[in-house]
Amino acid sequence: MINYNKYIMKTKKEGPSLHFTPFEALKDINNPKAAKYAGARGEAGRKSGKSDQELFMEAMAGVREIKEFREAPAPARSKPRAPRRGPSSRREDAQVLDRLAEIVRGKTPIDLRQTGEYIEWTAPGTNPGLARRLHSGEFTVREYIDLHGMTQEKAFEALSLFLREARRKRTFCVKVIHGRGLRSPDGPVLKVAMRKWLEGSFRKYVRAYSSARACDGGPGATYIMLETRD
Repeated sequence: MINYNKYIMKTKKEGPSLHFTPFEALKDINNPKAAKYAGARGEAGRKSGKSDQELFMEAMAGVREIKEFREAPAPARSKPRAPRRGPSSRREDAQVLDRLAEIVRGKTPIDLRQTGEYIEWTAPGTNPGLARRLHSGEFTVREYIDLHGMTQEKAFEALSLFLREARRKRTFCVKVIHGRGLRSPDGPVLKVAMRKWLEGSFRKYVRAYSSARACDGGPGATYIMLETRD
């Protein structure tokens, strides 16, 4: 079957033409003269014994294909260039890598406040810097409680009794060991529950809390500053 679309008409008699429309004559199908002409062409084909394809090829004898139009060249894609980094950026990268290497070797301690495990909170009306002072070890821890291995129900009861007793003895800086939940499929369950209790059920007892320093358990323990007023 002939692919008519690839031809662009360019005849000697009519000069260059941009479009080939072989079915243009169909718009005059109701024209008696056009119908008579088409019938005459069909009769000529039958008398000559030539097929429609042969007649078409004879009619197209003066037509040539413009090879330059076979393919339209796609514009060349330019490779993306990496953004230029100045000397100051490269210097900062080198400093970050040096610091990471020191942390890995144990020469520089990790700033727990820059990790996702760090927590802190201050009660409304309390100086917001109190939690940072608590984390820095400015206050001496007098009592602590370990909630490891307890269910949430048992941990709530134990923590409630511990905080009430600490306030009774006027021990205002305490520590709660709850773990990091690294071995738990549900994450740090007791840690999350403790935060909820400190900001909810025990809110009237608490002025501030923060994650402990690395030497005191890090993100697996929490310092609590208790309210001094009754």
